[in-house]
Amino acid sequence: MLEFGATFLPDPPAQQFVDRIVRAEQLGFRYGWTYDSHILWQDGYILLTLAAAATSSIKLGHCVTNPGIREPTVTASAYATLHDITGGRMVMGIGRGDSSRRVVGLDPVPVAQFEAALEMIKNLMNGREVHWNDRTLRLEWARTEPEIPMYVAGYGPRALGVAGRVGDGVIIQLADPEITRWIIERARASAVEAGRDPDALAPVVCAPAVVGSDLPRWREETRWFPAMVSNHVKDLIKRYGTDGEIPHVLTDFAQRVEEYDYSEHSRVGAEHGKYISDEIVERFSLLGDVDQHLARLRELEELGVRQVNLYLMTSSIEDTLERYGADIIPQFEPSAVA
Repeated sequence: MLEFGATFLPDPPAQQFVDRIVRAEQLGFRYGWTYDSHILWQDGYILLTLAAAATSSIKLGHCVTNPGIREPTVTASAYATLHDITGGRMVMGIGRGDSSRRVVGLDPVPVAQFEAALEMIKNLMNGREVHWNDRTLRLEWARTEPEIPMYVAGYGPRALGVAGRVGDGVIIQLADPEITRWIIERARASAVEAGRDPDALAPVVCAPAVVGSDLPRWREETRWFPAMVSNHVKDLIKRYGTDGEIPHVLTDFAQRVEEYDYSEHSRVGAEHGKYISDEIVERFSLLGDVDQHLARLRELEELGVRQVNLYLMTSSIEDTLERYGADIIPQFEPSAVA
């Protein structure tokens, strides 16, 4: 069954963020997500705490946090605390750190360090004993049931290897079926190599979404997204080149993005969107009328995607939220529209 999530930026006013999460819960969304970039926006951990107090069933988490801005035991403790507050409703999306680290002059966390931190965080936040910095640690008060699942974000072979070895799922930040298939195959191959069940690894597709027929307008409002993806891909190009195992549909467009301004990260009208073609915008995002959305969602579901997480960051946030609740989510599961 395909489930649905909604991501809202942790922008002020805080009450607006909370109200949107509450409405998503009423409309049948199973997951409420936010970003974690503490300079560009307000602190997502605090806003999730407010959302937790205002909701009762929706699962909450970051899409994504990282183990490099906060000391990893702090991240684990924060999630364990929220898991207790919510009665077991936390989910963790985690990556190597892009905007939150680059904005303060740091590179993404190296992959080996990333994997070690994820193994520790997953165990510690779920109440298991860990060994960290030559210390034996355990959160004696942490819930052990249900477990907090960890979804690992990545595009390249090494990060996808971490997802397969450590994660409960893989976060795919684009809605292009061809690239999605490749990412799922790489992550699940790593799971097999690690002796894990590849089918237990849940793929989560995350992409901007607008339900509406005015495609030229919505392309302009989501053009920032492939430019954001290009930042991650450029790191892959430096390591793997453009004639290796990374799909050309992922590397070709990224090379055309000449500059990126983090002050416009995930913002409608971002200047770096000018490097992105209409074709790439439509491939990476979920745009069009209800039937167009359903067709793409069915295609992603057929590939094994378990959740589609809508990045609601346009001028159509409320309308798209309502349209999904009324017209799209009921096509995949019973809706709880209120």
